[in-house]
Amino acid sequence: MTAQCDGELVERAARGDASALRTLLGRHGPEVGQSLAGNIARQWQAVLDVDDVMQVTYLEAFLQIDRLTARDAASFTRWLRRIAENNLRDAVRELGRRKRPHPGMRVAPPAGEDSHVALLELLGATTTTASRHAARREGANILSSALDDLPADYRTAVRLYDLEGRSIVDVASAMDRSVGAVHMLRARAHDRLKAMLGSPARFFSDPA
Repeated sequence: MTAQCDGELVERAARGDASALRTLLGRHGPEVGQSLAGNIARQWQAVLDVDDVMQVTYLEAFLQIDRLTARDAASFTRWLRRIAENNLRDAVRELGRRKRPHPGMRVAPPAGEDSHVALLELLGATTTTASRHAARREGANILSSALDDLPADYRTAVRLYDLEGRSIVDVASAMDRSVGAVHMLRARAHDRLKAMLGSPARFFSDPA
């Protein structure tokens, strides 16, 4: 009976029923979390735990519900596990980079340009061609609008870390989140910004 009920819930969730999705997450989220518990290396456990991963995963489930193709409980759980594994992978990757700084880790605005333009560079939505400076500035304005459309935690992580240049520890403290959670929020925010901003060509089309 439970499997049949879950199948009905999955159908409703796929049609955008938030209540059905919340019920499914409550039933199947703990199973996904338990499957991840052994995948967090001891060296990261002070700054990342399963609850961090699942909080971001639940948020992503609501944001990605329009992509859900699952029609039964088992496939729904696999879908949720893929989201969780992706979040965990990004968090571990960024935690590892803290030990060996990488030039792509954060925004570094060139002289005379603000951090919005530099973030566009990081996202791959612009270039550094000087003759296209005005187009990049227009892109920065579009980026600012796109940020406003992000979920609050995604927007805050990007603003504090990428645009204000705060340390990851400061951002985690300001958001009352773990360092690992901030890395996941930022990674998902970048994914959404890339999708929202689209092709670089939108910023650099030659005038008619």
